[in-house]
Amino acid sequence: MAPLAKKLNEKFSYADYLSWPYNERWEIIEGVAYDMSPAPSTEHQGISFKLSGILYDFLKDKKCKAFAAPFDVRLAETKDEADEKIETVVQPDIVVVCDQNKLDKRGCLGTPDITVEILSPSTSYKDQTEKLLLYEKHCVKEYWIINPDAKYIMIYHLEGVKYGKPEYLTENDTLKSMALDGLRIDLSEVWA
Repeated sequence: MAPLAKKLNEKFSYADYLSWPYNERWEIIEGVAYDMSPAPSTEHQGISFKLSGILYDFLKDKKCKAFAAPFDVRLAETKDEADEKIETVVQPDIVVVCDQNKLDKRGCLGTPDITVEILSPSTSYKDQTEKLLLYEKHCVKEYWIINPDAKYIMIYHLEGVKYGKPEYLTENDTLKSMALDGLRIDLSEVWA
């Protein structure tokens, strides 16, 4: 599958993605395929697990649901778009979806309320540039970028159709979500 990432002028769709080997992880952003290997670090996975647990506990009696990667998020232009026309499918580290109509057996079709990306050396640039623009374009209410090494989180809040200046939180702060009323996370727990 490695030659896929080297095809510069070829665009891929969700239909193509479905035909690729199941044991490989890929994302497609506006038709461009990105290999998701190597696997994340132990620290990355530890943060993902802790944060997923915190979100699960907070949401267990609410309509919103949290999902951890691998979980496909198809960002289509319309809800009825055919697989061959969908040119973006991503696997954020964690997503929160409040509209149950966006969930199906293949993941999420539409915009999640919150996306979380935990930086890895191989994905850091993409997460902070391409995905930032992608999530803004699709009006994701909150985008959390977690730096596991420097122990900080940048939270982008949607203001109209654009993200405002990010909120910068360290391991000593408390995260207060604007998208999930009442969610407060002591970030020292995330890095404990």
